[in-house]
Amino acid sequence: MTSEPAPTRARRSDATRAAILRAARERFAADGYDRSTIRAIAAEARIDPSMVMRYYGSKEGLFAAAAEFDLRLPALAELPREQLGELLVRHFLDRWEGDETLAALVRTATTSPGAAERMRAIFAEQLTAAMAGLADPTEAPRRAGLVASQILGLALTRYIIRLPPVVDLDPAELVAWVAPTVQRYLTGPTPASA
Repeated sequence: MTSEPAPTRARRSDATRAAILRAARERFAADGYDRSTIRAIAAEARIDPSMVMRYYGSKEGLFAAAAEFDLRLPALAELPREQLGELLVRHFLDRWEGDETLAALVRTATTSPGAAERMRAIFAEQLTAAMAGLADPTEAPRRAGLVASQILGLALTRYIIRLPPVVDLDPAELVAWVAPTVQRYLTGPTPASA
């Protein structure tokens, strides 16, 4: 009995993973997270559903792996410094309102370690990069984390939990309330205790 050479198995495994991710991205985009099923994704990838579970463990794990989300952040250092908080909050509200993928990722991140890791990577990489040149490089990750805490908290209360007072605010009111805090995180002095 001869076994298949390892490189051939590896190539087949990579091709299967790629087919699953391609099918998952299409299903999640077309049907949203809640309506997408492992069976539908497997059928589209032309594999058995057990293979999806083998590679990704769960629907949440698959979603975390498949979620591609570009925050499309502007280079903050190129914008008027005194308007950064307002511009950034408005930018995120536009992103949340226009694409359900990030809301699905936030929802999934509350229960899936893989999705939580994906969310951390998205915000750590993209937000910290957008802040380049804005703050002391040693402070940028901390400031980006604090900005993310406000943005993700806003998303969680408005789009996931749907807390009535937050849902009822129009975007201009939300910007007026949240932007000063985000502005302080972006450009304010480092607190004395830090």
